[in-house]
Amino acid sequence: MGDYIQLDVLDKKVDNIPDGASIPKEKKAIFSVHGMTCSSCVGIIESFVSNVEGVISIQVALLQETAEVKFNPLILSEDDIAEQISMVGFEAKHLVQAENNTIILNIGGMTCSSCVGIIESYVSNCQGIVECRVNLAMETARVVYDPDLTGVRDIIGDIEDVGFTAQIPSQNFDDTKNVQKEEAEKLKKNLIFSTFFTIPVFLIGMVLHKVSVFEFLYSSNILHGISYADFIMLSLTTPVQFLVGKRFYVNGYKSLKHGGANMDVLVALGTSCAYFYSLMVLLMDYTSDDGGVSTIGMKTFFDTSASLITFILLGKYLEVIAKGKTSEAIKKLMGLQATKAILLTFDPIDNKTIVEEREIDIDLVQRGDHLKVLPGSKVPTDGVVVSGQSHIDESIITGESLPVSKKAGDKLIGGTLNQKGALVMKATRIGGETSLSQIIRLVEKAQTERAPIQSLADKVSGYFVPSVITLGLLTFIVWLIAGSSGVASEYIKASNSSIFQFALRNAISVIVIACPCALGLATPTAVMVGTGIGAQNGILIKGGSHLETAHKISAIIFDKTGTLTTGKPIVSNVNIFGNLGGNSGSKMNRKTFFQMVASAEAASEHPLAGAIVNYAFEVCDVQSTTPPVEFESITGSGIRATLAPNNIEIMIGNLKWIKSEGISYDASSPDRSAYLANNDSDGDESAASLAHIEDQVRRLESDGNTVVYVVIDRQLMGYIAISDQLKPEAHATITELSNMGICTWMVTGDNPRTANAIAQQVGISQVFAEVLPSNKSKKVMELKKMGHIVAMIGDGINDSPALAEADVGIAIGAGTDIAIEAADIVLVKSDLRDVITAISLSKTTFNRIRFNYLWATLYNILGIPLAAGILIPFGISIPPMMAGLAMAFSSISVVLSSLHLKTYKKPNIPIHSRSTEETRQRLHREQSQLFKKNKIIFESSPTISSKSNNKIEKLSLLSGRDDIV
Repeated sequence: MGDYIQLDVLDKKVDNIPDGASIPKEKKAIFSVHGMTCSSCVGIIESFVSNVEGVISIQVALLQETAEVKFNPLILSEDDIAEQISMVGFEAKHLVQAENNTIILNIGGMTCSSCVGIIESYVSNCQGIVECRVNLAMETARVVYDPDLTGVRDIIGDIEDVGFTAQIPSQNFDDTKNVQKEEAEKLKKNLIFSTFFTIPVFLIGMVLHKVSVFEFLYSSNILHGISYADFIMLSLTTPVQFLVGKRFYVNGYKSLKHGGANMDVLVALGTSCAYFYSLMVLLMDYTSDDGGVSTIGMKTFFDTSASLITFILLGKYLEVIAKGKTSEAIKKLMGLQATKAILLTFDPIDNKTIVEEREIDIDLVQRGDHLKVLPGSKVPTDGVVVSGQSHIDESIITGESLPVSKKAGDKLIGGTLNQKGALVMKATRIGGETSLSQIIRLVEKAQTERAPIQSLADKVSGYFVPSVITLGLLTFIVWLIAGSSGVASEYIKASNSSIFQFALRNAISVIVIACPCALGLATPTAVMVGTGIGAQNGILIKGGSHLETAHKISAIIFDKTGTLTTGKPIVSNVNIFGNLGGNSGSKMNRKTFFQMVASAEAASEHPLAGAIVNYAFEVCDVQSTTPPVEFESITGSGIRATLAPNNIEIMIGNLKWIKSEGISYDASSPDRSAYLANNDSDGDESAASLAHIEDQVRRLESDGNTVVYVVIDRQLMGYIAISDQLKPEAHATITELSNMGICTWMVTGDNPRTANAIAQQVGISQVFAEVLPSNKSKKVMELKKMGHIVAMIGDGINDSPALAEADVGIAIGAGTDIAIEAADIVLVKSDLRDVITAISLSKTTFNRIRFNYLWATLYNILGIPLAAGILIPFGISIPPMMAGLAMAFSSISVVLSSLHLKTYKKPNIPIHSRSTEETRQRLHREQSQLFKKNKIIFESSPTISSKSNNKIEKLSLLSGRDDIV
């Protein structure tokens, strides 16, 4: 297998798997990778490790200095992979990650295998423990548990009960942060060491020969033919070249050994040329018969060698510092995580009296714990308020500038800041389950994903170093020929060098001025800063590819409910036109009507169902519902239920579905006459009554209401109109998108009349109405076939296929977890204006990436010819040490360019309208007042059927009261 490790461990690993345990075929591990400088380093690692037996895939992140490897654990281990990475010249360390509901603990006090047995036997039998495996050599325990039954605090207590200590190891972020800090410290020490030796070399080589008092250094020999100046420079340069520069030799050799070439190769080659040429000159002087003295210190290049390494180290050190700035957003998010929590213990008798308060580590918090949140402290984890009232600053999570009021029953987000009041909360999500942890993971993943435009730099990096070396060789040959033929004699004489020295100096300049790092950093630094800015503004962009695509969006499809609207529908109008028992029957009252309707709708998860049930309880005085005997939800149409105790069938849905079920509006009853008289109708009774109802419905739908019809035992009994207020920012968002030249569509399951009414209110002119949830993705495909780059914006489970089908899926943060999972961009605070911000940020970031590439490309296109000496006839040249300085700062300039994105300001889109919540509450108050004043007309209708003479009895049983009058 060549340089690969022979991994003959399959049988051994299988033997270690417990009886009955499943054998995993794929595992993921994260490694910190130290020593990468540019995209060519990334390519070397990925190319080599991906060919190792057992490796399924590998993705290396340059800026994060991490590698994510999927592998077969039966073939190789994490240590094997780390060793493979080290073989190509990079330091690798496995970052231990606990899976969900799995904790890895450091165990103290074990002495032999019997200790292992004691711990495993005892802990495995504790409540909620799924599996416990102890490693004696590593002194660790891996425990899989059910978080609903136990937690880390209990597990540690269980281990301590049998006489051992247990601790939670440091977090992965701390490990990564320490690696980055160690890299910066190491570079700093090397830089100080190198600078200490380089300064005197630089002074002797470039300055002191002009000062008469130091002339003896150049005119006197310490050895035969070797001046004091050259000897001192040799002595001081050698430790810089081989101690400080060791990293360039080692990494360069390993990259070449495995078929790649990175910046280390260029640095090692350029400095070695200068050093070994200078050493050769000294040896020639030492062995020459005339004992010639190097005139004015220009025959050797020791100062070039030492200065190059020092300047490059300076550039690397500043680059590490600058790159650290690009990840400040995620560091801020991680810094939000609370480290401590106040655990409350209640009296077990009354479960109300607090008997103990104690501070615990946040890692010891368990689901269901009651925690105290003091004023000015962080909310320790996700949960709900049990008691107390306060305001919470959620700006760092949602971008919402104003504090949010919290009272009993309200949800809390871990990491947000409590302001004035004290709260008691119940933990509902802990550890990696919390919203903050999920956001951090999402942002981390986004920052490691490569944007498509980066593939250009990856391709260039593969040819860059060989091309530069070739150009350096050509430069040397051309100047050697030009000098020998006399064409360049004037320039060579002016430089006070020999032909060979002159040609070599220019060749070295070409090699060291070229910088593949600038190209490699152009995209990832901008993506990291851009996604970080998005996270700070409540916009989670799931990767560089989505950030890139978003700037090209030409069409956006909006879902209606919960996206353009608040997603909090309320009943706005009710019309009951059903009588029971024929001419002598009794009119159904609204409480009985809504008792039945609410019983059926309570089994549905649709937002409209929730509105109807809430209305029944809050306005119609319904006290309870009866679970249906049978229930069926017809997607995009309605529901059908059978209610106990007398198996009454009820259907609630849209008119199209009702008609398809053969339900008609029966106008043959004499009771219809009274209805028509009350409504001043004339002409044909059936036509007039039907026309009147349809006219009412038409008006409601034209106002944006959704109307559902209620059918009881195959007879139409009435309808319910439901309104969902538009989000206050909806119209302003659509207007701004139009100004940006982006076409907007709305997709909904509503009928065309309701859909068009809503669309007109927000300014959308193109509507897809009566679209089944399963067909939303087809509408996305239709627009894509028209040549559009399509974004889909939605919040529900039914939107997930369309979100996945779109070029960019955008989920409203308050929507379902499934929709958020399927989306490419998540709006945490559910503000539609953030759609504008996301697109604007994408355009700004992508423009910065283009600028970075332009700068990096121009730098190399212009720098290499200048270093080669194209302007020497005009008196302009770039000596090697200046070329090295330019190369070092070219990378820094790209990073600083990306950091300029931090000055980004999101668009200011004002809203001039009453708040949605105020409007909703006003409409609700008006409804209640209407019912109290009996202003809603419950109109009579024809009888349900002649066979329904016993329906009064059925309905009375349902309602629990004999209140059908």
